Amino acid sequence: MDVHVSLAGSGDLASRIYRQLADAILDGRLRPGERLPPTRELALRLAVARNTVSVAYERLAAEGFVVARVGAGTFVGTEPVAPRAARARSRSRAAPTGRGVQPRPIWNAVTTATPGVPPPVHDFRVGTPDPGLFPFATWRRLVAGELRASAVRTISGYAETSGHAGLREAIARYVGVSRSVRACADDVLVTQGAQQALDLVGRVLIEPGDSVAVEEPGYPAARLLFRSLGARVAGVPVDDEGLVVSALPDSVRLVYVTPSHQFPLGMPMSPARRASLLEWASRRGAVIVEDDYDSEFRFGDRPLEPLQSLDRTGRVIYVGTFSKTLLPILRLGFLIAPASLQAALCAAKRFTDWHSEYVGQAALARFIDSGELSRHVRRATRVYAERRERIVTTLQTEFADWLDTVPSAAGLHLSARLKPDTAIDIDAVLQRAGTSGIAVERLAAYYADSRPQPGLVLGYGTIATDDIAEGLTLLARHFRSP
Repeated sequence: MDVHVSLAGSGDLASRIYRQLADAILDGRLRPGERLPPTRELALRLAVARNTVSVAYERLAAEGFVVARVGAGTFVGTEPVAPRAARARSRSRAAPTGRGVQPRPIWNAVTTATPGVPPPVHDFRVGTPDPGLFPFATWRRLVAGELRASAVRTISGYAETSGHAGLREAIARYVGVSRSVRACADDVLVTQGAQQALDLVGRVLIEPGDSVAVEEPGYPAARLLFRSLGARVAGVPVDDEGLVVSALPDSVRLVYVTPSHQFPLGMPMSPARRASLLEWASRRGAVIVEDDYDSEFRFGDRPLEPLQSLDRTGRVIYVGTFSKTLLPILRLGFLIAPASLQAALCAAKRFTDWHSEYVGQAALARFIDSGELSRHVRRATRVYAERRERIVTTLQTEFADWLDTVPSAAGLHLSARLKPDTAIDIDAVLQRAGTSGIAVERLAAYYADSRPQPGLVLGYGTIATDDIAEGLTLLARHFRSP
């Protein structure tokens, strides 16, 4: 691996080279077992005598930083022994004094998942599909086909910002057939998942200080994203028919909703409420961002018309993702916008990341066109339907004294509200459950502007079907524990 060596500083040249390499080893930039550049190569690069580099290497070897192997080269030692002074120097360099540059206050309250944490034994967390259901063999074949030189050669330089042409056509057909969305390929912009789609919409439409409405309870990542763009975000209550349109503030510029499968409660927005929201947006000159969250997996009830297909005034931006139907790591999503916004959204995408990863887009286009996506969704829906049924049945029996299940006919999770006047501390229950290897999310975590409703949100995307009964039985014991 090439390593940057600067000759700036005090001391003779050999000492400067030694310090640079020793610091790189102590900082972990050069890892145990990595090969250092040959002395001749490094000398030519630094325009110094080869003997100067050799002296630095000999000192590193004498102090246990590196090991020289005859005929092979010089390698970082597996257990380098550094002088105390060198360790102190490394620590002082790694810890600058003072507060340094600080982020805007909003970012101090944002937390991210801790990497490397092993998954729980009974994983009822929300938002992740079962990777075991993904057709890896088919996907590998499609990706390999797109990585052939003859396929890549057709693209010179950067690809089209709006996305792979075949994928945009496939998406337009797919959502047209499966969701009755009215769109052609030119209306589709491929994104890095739904989250980037929301970010692009916010960049194009939101001025600092604008008012944005989100559902309460609702999707925290959307709320925080809009706030990070300078918007004043208002939580609007949700009832059994979805977003309460009459509670929308008059100043709202943009409304973010999940009408097909309200997140996290799960009910669909009623036809009357959909019509009311569209009329309100037209009258106020507002924009509706329709996140068709989890709509692919349905277990009953006929799907309602999306807001996008009911819209007659160009007020709805439709956002979708393949993170739940395929895998989140593929980062493939899309938005479908009115013609008046398409050029600006494409420009925002270009300034953000130029274009999304192209090989995966081409593979997904073939995956959709071949019918593999539809077949995969049907197979996965059968598995998720069984898991959902087991959870619903258990909640209605073992948890009947404490919880009311919220009706839901789609998605990869369901919610249950704590019954009124029930003397149960949900936070304490879930803390005890965590010690037993059970991960369940709090319904209260999805509220921001109003008094939280205590309850649970249980995902069934990753937990194995046969593990559900044991996990819920253990959870019920923690409900019974004092």
